[in-house]
Formats: sequence, C-alpha cells, structure tokens
Amino acid sequence: MSRFVLFRTILVILLVAAAILGAPRPGLSREANAASPTTQTIAAPSNIVIGFVGGFVRHDNPHHGPVRLAKQIRRTVPKDTYVQVFENRRRRLAYETILRQLDTNHDGVLSSEEKSRARIILFGHSWGASAAVLLARDLRREGVPVLLTVQVDSVAKVWQNDSVIPDNVAEAVNFYQPHGFVHGRTRITAADPAKTEILGNYLKDYQKNPIVCTGTSWFDRTFTPDHMYSECDDHVWSQIGDLVRLRLASDRIASNTSAAVSAGEPAQR
Repeated sequence: MSRFVLFRTILVILLVAAAILGAPRPGLSREANAASPTTQTIAAPSNIVIGFVGGFVRHDNPHHGPVRLAKQIRRTVPKDTYVQVFENRRRRLAYETILRQLDTNHDGVLSSEEKSRARIILFGHSWGASAAVLLARDLRREGVPVLLTVQVDSVAKVWQNDSVIPDNVAEAVNFYQPHGFVHGRTRITAADPAKTEILGNYLKDYQKNPIVCTGTSWFDRTFTPDHMYSECDDHVWSQIGDLVRLRLASDRIASNTSAAVSAGEPAQR
C-alpha cells in the first residue's frame, strides 16, 4: 500500500511540474508565447566594410585614404560592424574573412539565411579599387550580395577588369582624375542595370583645383602627383564616409522593419 501511495505522489508531482513549465509566461498571451521562438531566431544583419589600399602600400599606413576612412567610420557606424583594410594583393584573405564573418553558426557552410543577412560595402584606391570590384565578383560566385562598391582612381592590373560591376552589387560609384601616367578609370558600367545602380562617375581635376597632401613619398610627388591627390583628397573620402554610413543605416532600418513584420509586429511609420 505504501508503494502505491509513493507512486501516486510522484505522479502528481510530475503532472504539476509539466503544467507549470508548459504554461504561458506572465504578461504574454498564448499567441505571443507561440511567436517568441520565431522572434529569438531573427539574427542581426552582418555589417561588413572592407577597404583596399593601392600600390605597395601597407594596410595600416595612416597617411593613405582607405586607412583614414576606415579609422573614421569605425567611430560612426553601428558597433557590430566589421571594418578592415587590406593590401590589394590580399584579396583572397579579404574574401575568406568575409565568409567567416557571415558564418554566424560556425559550421563552415554559408546558408541562404546567412547570405541574406550580408550587408557588405567594398572600397579602394588605385589597384585597391580594382581589387574591390574583383572581390565583389568572387562573392557573386558564392551567392553573396554586396550593398555598395566604391572606386577611387581605379587602376586595373594587366589581367583584371575593373570596369564592369557584377550583378550581386546593388550600387556602385566611381571617382577619377584624368591626368598623369597613372590615372583612374573614367567610366564603370553595370553587368545588369536592372540589378545594379551606377550612382555616378565623378571627375576630380586636381590641376584646376589643387590640394595639399601630407606624409606622401617623393616618388608620388614627382611621378604621380595627380593620382596621389586622389588618395589624400579629404573631401572625396568624406563623401565616401557619408555614403557608407547612410547605406548601413538605411539598410539596417529596412532589415529591422522586415524582422518586425516577420515577428508579427506592426512596422513603424
């Protein structure tokens, strides 16, 4: 008889525990409790900004435009944004870095969901600008979208093509100067205009509007002064910084709105 009483007591305890654990949480309806797992699985967008320096410049040389821009935007973009500058010859390393950043569950495979959260901006100067376009092309083969590419006095190496922007890029812009032995590509076009908007090909004539550069080499000042000016033009790099911040901010708003809708919340107007 005592065994039966013990068995019944244990059974009652288990039933009460199951009722408590399965009950809706205080303050939420059954519908809200049912929706909670969906809300928790909505991950933040992967904000990634990658820059490339030109020539044989080191990725951390503080006198060069891409390095200064990266330092500036780190202070002003969302805190979870990954910002890094690479030498133009390190495109493969930059590509692998992006894939690691996107692989949020660290399983070594990019899911369609992880790719869809990609918010990538690529920029560069000279050979670095060409590297940015080629990196966008590499990401296209992986099915990864790119928000924006920015080219400043873009110079392609012999085997490269920096003039056609691949269709995984939403927007692209080109700044160039026309003088000297080394000068930038004057025009970029979209591989598919229905998918990529070319924001503009903007001419900067430093012979008409000279600027002052500091921390430059004697070689640049002697042989490629106009190309050098494009790299230290604070006005151009400031414009690019504004463009980067605007794109990340507007895309984050759109992403948050989409997440709210999928979670069953009304979108803010």
